[in-house]
Amino acid sequence: MKKISLISLGILASLQFVNAQNISSKKWTDLFSYNNVLAMKEDNGRLIAAAENGIFYYTVSTGEITKLSKANGLHEVKISAFDYNPQTKIGLVGYQNGALDVIAPDGVTYVVDIPIATGYNGSKKINHISITGDLAVISVGYGVSIFDLKKKEFKDSAFFLSGGTYEASNEATIFGNKVYAVSNTGFKSHEMNVTFPVYSTWTVEMAGSYNHIDSEGILSFSSPTTGYLYNGGVPVPLSQAFTNVHDVVVNSNNIIVTDQNRVYTFNTNGNFTNTVTFGEECNTATTVGSSVYGGTILSGIKNESNNSFKPDGPYFNYAYKISLFGENQLLVSSGGRENRFNTPINNLRNPGFYYFNGMEWIYPSYFIGNTTRFNILDVVSDPVNPDDIFFTNYNNSTGRGIYKMKYNSGSKDFTFTKNYDLGTSDFYTRRPVGLTFDDSNNLFTSIAFSGEGAAQGPLTAVGAYDRATDTFLIKNTTISGGAAQKPLYYEGLLWMPLPRVSSFLAYDYKKTINTSDDTEYILNQSNGFASNSNGTVSVAVDKSGDAWIGSDAGLRILPNAASEIKTPSTATVEPIIIEQNGLGEELFRDSQILQIEVDAGDHKWVSVDGGGVYYLSPDGQQTIKHFTKENSPLPTNSITDIKVDRKTGKVYFVSYDGIVTYQGDVADVTSDFGNVVVYPNPVVYTQFKGKVTIKGLAEITNIRIADAAGNVVHSAVARGGYYEWDLNNQRGVRVASGVYFVLMTNEDGSDKATAKIAVVN
Repeated sequence: MKKISLISLGILASLQFVNAQNISSKKWTDLFSYNNVLAMKEDNGRLIAAAENGIFYYTVSTGEITKLSKANGLHEVKISAFDYNPQTKIGLVGYQNGALDVIAPDGVTYVVDIPIATGYNGSKKINHISITGDLAVISVGYGVSIFDLKKKEFKDSAFFLSGGTYEASNEATIFGNKVYAVSNTGFKSHEMNVTFPVYSTWTVEMAGSYNHIDSEGILSFSSPTTGYLYNGGVPVPLSQAFTNVHDVVVNSNNIIVTDQNRVYTFNTNGNFTNTVTFGEECNTATTVGSSVYGGTILSGIKNESNNSFKPDGPYFNYAYKISLFGENQLLVSSGGRENRFNTPINNLRNPGFYYFNGMEWIYPSYFIGNTTRFNILDVVSDPVNPDDIFFTNYNNSTGRGIYKMKYNSGSKDFTFTKNYDLGTSDFYTRRPVGLTFDDSNNLFTSIAFSGEGAAQGPLTAVGAYDRATDTFLIKNTTISGGAAQKPLYYEGLLWMPLPRVSSFLAYDYKKTINTSDDTEYILNQSNGFASNSNGTVSVAVDKSGDAWIGSDAGLRILPNAASEIKTPSTATVEPIIIEQNGLGEELFRDSQILQIEVDAGDHKWVSVDGGGVYYLSPDGQQTIKHFTKENSPLPTNSITDIKVDRKTGKVYFVSYDGIVTYQGDVADVTSDFGNVVVYPNPVVYTQFKGKVTIKGLAEITNIRIADAAGNVVHSAVARGGYYEWDLNNQRGVRVASGVYFVLMTNEDGSDKATAKIAVVN
């Protein structure tokens, strides 16, 4: 007994709840998928459903749908369990990393006890949550824990430890004064008393492998093929046989068993009453009145008429690259490569790509049930014919190549047009990676594993699309190693990172699709890349014409890139040196730079693998913002793509765990002023203690801030379309309460703007 207690303390001694900082704000929005409903609860005609990355609420009578995610209140993604008490209006969300969110009328509380526990090193995923009154029983890899929802703290835990091995609780529920749990070895129980933590005192009610359990006045549980009503201490089999039980839900009127292909309902005596099919597989189901609603894997909530209800979003959360085009239209690819080169990601969902038409998300029916293995690394719209969509299928099996599809706005679907296999049937060769258009709307692709190099095997290649013959013309480069990244078009050149070799390629196609006279320019470690770099990964060119090149070992700048790249023997790439504690230090030294994006004000967004996203000043010397999954709605610290809508300032962050957007302050920056906005305004110290933002500025703006008497209290030069004032005067002291006048001119004095700021200390 003492040994078990010590184990309990080792795991949960530091139990605490955290009212975590509010990591969301009105600037953030999620573009998550809400198709895969994991759990549901009914509350007075409203269904509350948990999807992979958020909770949504559906009111049956009005059709109203609202959602809650990391962008507006939750603290994590990858939900694995959920329950809700209609009487107390409190819900509990469990995540794959073991964290919990308590959703109550007074806010959301973040609970991190299980993730930080040190005494148990197995899976900390929350397998299941069941709420009874003010208590929740939580099933984890070590067994079960009781959580007090009112106090927001853990009570007792029972560790299913036998023979030195932990056994997971698949699900558990509180029924009377007992906790009943189902595991792979049995249906077991224990009173909530002083011996609850001692696993040897638990009773095995029935041996076997059981996966689901629930209770509300009665108790029901199941094996994968048989359901039971626990009647007077005796498990009584339900009358129907099942194929593969996905869930058991008990409410005041029914037992609802979700089988692989249909949903069965039974009355509280265990008598069969009805069966419903939803045309697809469901994770769970429940009833509202006499109607059954299914929580599907692919379509959100469905009613018995097969109508679907969910927040709009992409088909799946898995995303890799994004393309912006037209009026607020998006194309999202869903592929990936292990270690950014070579082996394609094997995503069993075979997702394809997702399309947002400016109003709603559309998923091509072409991918549903398609047996071709799709690993789409890039998808773009043709500027000449925007309804024509090209995408790259990067894999080492049948069906790879570049695909062309056509969008039909009437049917809101895509039809297959052509697969360009790039002229080879070899198992490994010619895998297309990325696509880009030049300023004449010519389409180019980067190609990995094309032909054989002298030293390191397959070569990197470039493909040019010949519209006249509807074919791709392929030209091998001299780069051995076989890998490539998405190319960037700039000043008549294709700029291409090379992720398997410490080199970088600029490809001069002479503004024609004829490959016979093309020239390549190659930079390598002799040009200044880090000696420990094994490949370049990303590239962007800023307003000054400097190329920002990200590698797996840091960041380099090629000044005056379009000119310097043409003399690679003398070109030099340079690190950014910043001052840290009085010493010079290389920015992002030894970090893998996944993506670089330049906004309208020439600021840089930089994604660092495992390090989140940095927002840098135009010269990179100042970090303006640093977003991580810990301090922002980012779903992960490895963001695979960033895109900025320069007209609106909206920033898209793409990852394998989903997409979120951030409304930036820099949009459509020119040499003149735009719509100058100051916020917050007024600035009330008790409500806001940060900096005041002035946006809509010219690219270079001279700023003077004066008090009501005309005394200048602050002056500055703003670059990049916006400015943040810390409300301090020239001496570094916070200004007094009052109205302050902002007087602004652009660089040459040809345009002016004014604003007022009210300060209340």
